[in-house]
Amino acid sequence: MAMYFEKFLGKGSYGSVSLFRGERDGKTVFTALKTSDDDHAEALFREFKILSEFKGCSRIVQCYWDSVHEEMFVNYARDSEYTIAMEYAAGGSLKSFMKSFKDNKLPDYIIRKFTLMLLEGLATIHGHGYVHCDLKPDNILVFPSCVSKNGCRRTSYELKISDFGLSRRDGDNSWWPRRRYAGTPIYMSPESVSHGETGKGLDLWSLGCVVLEMYTGKKPWWHTNYDLKDLKKCYEPLIPRNLPIDAKLFLMTCFSPDPHDRKDALTLLRHCFLGS
Repeated sequence: MAMYFEKFLGKGSYGSVSLFRGERDGKTVFTALKTSDDDHAEALFREFKILSEFKGCSRIVQCYWDSVHEEMFVNYARDSEYTIAMEYAAGGSLKSFMKSFKDNKLPDYIIRKFTLMLLEGLATIHGHGYVHCDLKPDNILVFPSCVSKNGCRRTSYELKISDFGLSRRDGDNSWWPRRRYAGTPIYMSPESVSHGETGKGLDLWSLGCVVLEMYTGKKPWWHTNYDLKDLKKCYEPLIPRNLPIDAKLFLMTCFSPDPHDRKDALTLLRHCFLGS
């Protein structure tokens, strides 16, 4: 299938992402191509292998194929690019989706629905023995679709987790202390910052940060001069008083200092916050 460049979408952990258009069976199809140079090809290939384990998982972005493209120059130097093809999210990232709402704050009913979807994704990831390590609004994709109900058409949204470039096996801390952080510092848990622990509890702390951001429209730690020393002391981000009680209880669980007290994704799926 011939593919034509449409636009640049952004950057991931180890590559740039662009939108391409093609034709299949008379229909226009869009594909997101993530490309890296030689320096990051191994990391992107690792992401491809991880994504290949989640074929058919509705809460994980789907990866179709990979390829290596090489160019020969007159001086015989060779430059190669590694590319993986993924499904395209027409709604962009959760970060960009939030910008379409006043003060970047999502309505309560959408937050609950999105949290449920993210927990379903994390349950799948953790069930395969992985920790995402970099869950944040930039790495969550929005897929809009039109649905009809009682003769009325409305837009529905589905979330999928993307960008597995920093993902690791549960308990793998081989990256530390060579690298300071497993993911984006402001979304990381105290134990991962202080001694490099990358267990499932890290993702649940990050989920709490994402849920808090959907409510406030601001990144966690917006209320203070963020200092990793505070995080190492197990201080959690400020939870606004005006949040629903069940939302505050959910966030308090996600921000428990002891990662074991954060429960697990399957347990949190039964939390009262998601039953309202």
